[in-house]
Parts: sequence; structure tokens; C-alpha cells
Amino acid sequence: MTQAEFRRAMGCFATGVTIITVDYEGEVQGMTANAFASVSLDPQLVLVCVDQRSRTHAHLHAKKRFGVNVLAENQRAVSEYYALPAEAQDRGEGEARTRFERTAHGTPVLQGALAYLECRLHTAQDAGDHTIFIAEVEDVVVREGDPLLYFRGKYRSIGP
Repeated sequence: MTQAEFRRAMGCFATGVTIITVDYEGEVQGMTANAFASVSLDPQLVLVCVDQRSRTHAHLHAKKRFGVNVLAENQRAVSEYYALPAEAQDRGEGEARTRFERTAHGTPVLQGALAYLECRLHTAQDAGDHTIFIAEVEDVVVREGDPLLYFRGKYRSIGP
């Protein structure tokens, strides 16, 4: 089995799209992630898988606190922007037309996201070229709307 075949098979699993956000030295750092899932209701835990080569990976280890922003169907440009390599993300608020608020802990919250989860790192486990970050959810915000979806390498929306 090749990596391409594996990616193609995994692309058959439709997912929502999230932006993982972290405050690092007063600036918003973020990345697009669709490897995100609920782990437990008691305690309330979620996981996100992050490439070990990414800048966000180092920031999650350093800060131990991050946000998960579930994107709404009209936020495709935000997803595309935060999927770019870190060095191309120098002006997120202008380029992707994003705006962030801050929680009491300083964690960036993407305005207009369908849902937001404030997370505190619980454990981290290396898994191949990624790390599985498991975090306790400390707060949530939920808004009305439909999600941005990703399936077979393309953005999708819920049908009529």
C-alpha cells in the first residue's frame, strides 16, 4: 500500500473542518485540522492529531492550552489559509479575513465559527509522524449554522 492509496482511502471518510488556535507570544498561531474527535464525556476530552514538523506542534507543547474552532460552511477561505505552511501565514486577519477574540486565558477564538472549544492539554502521544494531543475541554460556545465539510479532497456542504 502506498501513501497515496492510504490518503485516498482516508479521503472517503467525510469530516468537519477545524482550526486549532494557540496564543504564542501575543500572536495567533493556527492550523487547519480535520483529524479531530471526541474522546470522553467524563471527563470531557477531545483529541487532535498534529504533524510533528508543524510550528503549531511546538506551540501546543509549550502553551498546553489551545482552542478548537469548528468551521461554518462559509469559512472555506479560513481553512485554506490555515492549511498553508506556517511561513505563508504572516497576516491571517487580513489575508483570510479572520477576526479573533480572546478567552480569559488568552486563547484565540475565531469569530463566526460554528463552535468553539477551550482546551487544556491532558496528554500527548507520539503516533508515527504526528502527535495525538488529548485535551480536557473547559468551555464551549455553540452557534447556529451548517458546517464546512471535507470529503475526497474537496470542501463540501450539507445538501438540501
